[in-house]
Amino acid sequence: MKRSSDFTERVRKVVRSIPQGKTMTYGLVASRAGKPGAARAVGTIMSGNDDKTVPCHRVVRADGKPSGYNGINGPSREALLAKERMELL
Repeated sequence: MKRSSDFTERVRKVVRSIPQGKTMTYGLVASRAGKPGAARAVGTIMSGNDDKTVPCHRVVRADGKPSGYNGINGPSREALLAKERMELL
């Protein structure tokens, strides 16, 4: 089993804290996980996410638009966010 880095675990914790219907930017997730400026690393972590308890569809670009969602054979990011009535934090 692959061991996650401390930063990866902090990112997942931050993303799990995003309430339903809200979104957070990659940059804000990075800052709250303790590494301001690591937005691209957050994107990499989220693109490889296979943990259904981590709502990675709630993490968006700085302009509020969705990008890079892997979907894991489920509904699209847009469908999930529309269902939750998305609002940028």
